[in-house]
Amino acid sequence: MTHATALFNAASLDQRMSLHYQVAMPLPQNHYFHVTLKVEAWQATNLELIMPVWTPGSYLVREYARHVQEFTATDGAGQPLPWHKLSKNQWRIDCSDTPTITVHYRVFANELTVRTNHLDLTHGYFNGAALFCYLPGYEQHPLTVEIIPPFPDWQITTALPAKGEGLFWAADFDTLVDSPFEIGPNQIYDFEAEGKPHQWVIWGDGNFDITQLIQDTQKIITTEAAIFGGLPYDQYQFILHLTANNFGGLEHKNCCSLIYSRFALRVGAGLAEQYREKYYRFLQLVAHEFFHLWNVKRIRPIELETFDYTQENYTPSLWFCEGITSYYDLLIPHWAGIYGVDTYLESLSRDITRYLLTPGRKVQPLSESSFDAWIKLYRRDAHSDNSQMSYYLKGQLVALLLDLKIRQCHDNGRSLNTVMVQMWEQFGREERGYSAAQLVAVLEAVAGCELSDFLTRYLQGLDELPLQEYLQPFGLKLEAIASKTPDLGLRTKEENGRTVITFVVADSPAAQVGIDPGDELVAIAGWRVNTEQLESRLQDFQPGDEVAIAFFHDEQLRHTTVTLGKPQPNQYKLIRLKSPTPEQKALLAGWLRC
Repeated sequence: MTHATALFNAASLDQRMSLHYQVAMPLPQNHYFHVTLKVEAWQATNLELIMPVWTPGSYLVREYARHVQEFTATDGAGQPLPWHKLSKNQWRIDCSDTPTITVHYRVFANELTVRTNHLDLTHGYFNGAALFCYLPGYEQHPLTVEIIPPFPDWQITTALPAKGEGLFWAADFDTLVDSPFEIGPNQIYDFEAEGKPHQWVIWGDGNFDITQLIQDTQKIITTEAAIFGGLPYDQYQFILHLTANNFGGLEHKNCCSLIYSRFALRVGAGLAEQYREKYYRFLQLVAHEFFHLWNVKRIRPIELETFDYTQENYTPSLWFCEGITSYYDLLIPHWAGIYGVDTYLESLSRDITRYLLTPGRKVQPLSESSFDAWIKLYRRDAHSDNSQMSYYLKGQLVALLLDLKIRQCHDNGRSLNTVMVQMWEQFGREERGYSAAQLVAVLEAVAGCELSDFLTRYLQGLDELPLQEYLQPFGLKLEAIASKTPDLGLRTKEENGRTVITFVVADSPAAQVGIDPGDELVAIAGWRVNTEQLESRLQDFQPGDEVAIAFFHDEQLRHTTVTLGKPQPNQYKLIRLKSPTPEQKALLAGWLRC
């Protein structure tokens, strides 16, 4: 047999082979999805299956296989087939040349996040990577998915095209992973934007105003579509889970999954600022995940062009994927007319404050933060703020600097929007991955200057971001609001009647005497103190004063003396200059459209 004939025969076998998944949930109150995979026209003596360890968009090995149980395999006659595990998430079945193999297993699903699975008497939600095994080497093979709801009033929502009642088709495993399922008696609201159909699919009760939410969503869609010159999909779904007090989102090509606090969506005139802020924060989440349908899902680093579901997929470019998107998620609602300049500047001020109050910005470079996402960003502990920097947060501020730099150099004739359009045309439209060097080339081409010094300082290095310098040409200044409280260098919270220390700033007065997160603060200068009293009690002293501290460490009462430091800024605020020049007014107007 010639090599060409062998390839032809393999292709023919692949075309005849079929993959059919079935998902049932007969007793949803027990939180088990029943998964069946039927493989037909299989031609090998062994069949291997792998369950992913992570899902794209969430850069952490989550070990989805830990929820798999009662794995079985049978032939076409229903007779058991021998199998064994090759690794924590890989199975090998001895097919004995049988062409039909049916695999069955159950997956425990009681973790409600945008990246996991959840099933109870109210709904079922799952992500493909967290539920389905794949055949290595056949990731590009088309497949079907059949959903069997437990009750007749449960509706099925997914971005996959329907091929019949409860039957859906995916072009390949990547598409299956990129298409979560929401199943239940959910609230579904259809609307149109830019001439295309959209849906809000909402699980859970809440205080949302669907008319207002749809209007604001349409504004966000229109604003983002204007940047890229249209929408790259036929239809889109917003899947929203309303819970007690959660926050999160996960992007997909034709939908996104969101989770938010059910009573944080109130809108209307006369609302207190705290309620408006919560609703605006939700719309920023919507803008963020929707922007990802371009940036990350289609414009993505070359390291993520082909997913390896068995291990970490490292890239130094998550700062661009997430940081750029975070920069836009504040701007988009403002550009869309949902809130004004003052609200935008307040939101940006809060993020600048978070950045400048994070000691880890002096320890971890932005590029390293991107690369080490797998072991740091999603694995936070009490020391994290001292040792790491979020690529979301610093990436957002580097994006701000890049946008301001480009706008100033070209009198608003070019901007970060220009960069995104170039990245879309060169890489995203054809879904071709970009390298770090290619990204820099596009940035420099749009900026019209070399950016090596900028990137060395603020991407690879630890130089402080020159926020003041870049904001001043736009008629803005960054004002540090100093605390009046001598610095102790720790944060606390009340927990079961105890004042527990949650964070100790590296090299702070508290750190220098060995106070640790998890310790219980008891007294200052001989008097009991709690979280509410702490700041006012410290204001009784001056910087440099030595103060007696009593605390419990591992159930042992300890006494020490702390030398208080100088008051530290606890907030940063963007202020518009009172008398900006015409040039400053023009630059600000071009940027913030005011």
